[in-house]
Amino acid sequence: MSTTPQQRARSDEAKQLRERAILDAARALGAERSVRGVTLTDIAAAVGMHKSAMLRYFETREQIFLTLTAEGWREWSIGVRASLDALDPATPETVAATIAQSLTDRPFFCDLLSQAPLNLERNVSLDAARRFKTSVLSVVDTLVHDLRRLLGLTDRQAVDVVATATGMAGALWQMAAPGTPLRTLYETHPELAHAAVDVGPQLTRILTALLTGLGAAAGTC
Repeated sequence: MSTTPQQRARSDEAKQLRERAILDAARALGAERSVRGVTLTDIAAAVGMHKSAMLRYFETREQIFLTLTAEGWREWSIGVRASLDALDPATPETVAATIAQSLTDRPFFCDLLSQAPLNLERNVSLDAARRFKTSVLSVVDTLVHDLRRLLGLTDRQAVDVVATATGMAGALWQMAAPGTPLRTLYETHPELAHAAVDVGPQLTRILTALLTGLGAAAGTC
């Protein structure tokens, strides 16, 4: 990442390139330190800008990471839909495992999922929050269509599955504390073994139970 001072972007193309550089720097720093550990000053230094100059491109640090969260939703949707399309057969168990794997394969996205409702959405303008929610809801709609097709879920049930999967992925990722002293503590003290969350298997069990229950409920209607 560049640390050379840069001039203000003058054209629309230059502005877009500068915004992309800021987002890429934030992504790299967030993946390395965790989202909570990255300040606006850190991002500015990584792209060779003064912190005040960053405000020409993003209103807050949180907007930078919220933009990355929206990108994460789109990238995850493309990946998980391709994996779901390849399932044969598509059962509650295979769908649950596929969704869980697609999320645990994206640790930075899991980190963003936990931070978005707690911090990121609350420290941006209402217009920025609206754009983010609109983008995410569009992605959810595509996933709902696939879950209806594969398992015969209703729209409401499919939305609940997506919300549970992404909400639990974010929460479990934070509980697992990967790459931190807490994780080492859990793994080196047997009495704390229950705290050493294994995100993939636990998320798979949760989603399998949910999808199996939804299927059973549909069968009794």
